[in-house]
Amino acid sequence: MSDEPSFDLDAAGLRADQATLGSNVEVLAAKLEEALPGACVVSRRSRRLFSKDKVVESIEVTLGTVRYTLGVDGSRVEATRAQEVRGIVIKREPLPVAAWIAGITDTLREQAGTSAQARAALEQLLA
Repeated sequence: MSDEPSFDLDAAGLRADQATLGSNVEVLAAKLEEALPGACVVSRRSRRLFSKDKVVESIEVTLGTVRYTLGVDGSRVEATRAQEVRGIVIKREPLPVAAWIAGITDTLREQAGTSAQARAALEQLLA
């Protein structure tokens, strides 16, 4: 077990309390957008018809050949990891939310050894 700070605590709120699911996903999306501006795409939709209030519909993080996707539908959250080669998905697997976030963190740690941008993103996520 590592003594390094963990980004997994942000996922705990997604698992623990369905009542605050929306706000937890919003916080997670904002944190990922800020830390990974070139690798994170957040899709939002209107809360109600003609509403200016937006909610997160999906979060997609692409790190090298791995794409992490988190879909939100009401109180249901679905997380997947896909391995891509030249834009073609060769493997897709569903993940628990905690494993999804741990996967993003682990992938960033791997890339941090060779990329200053990945290292800065990891530091921002773990701060």
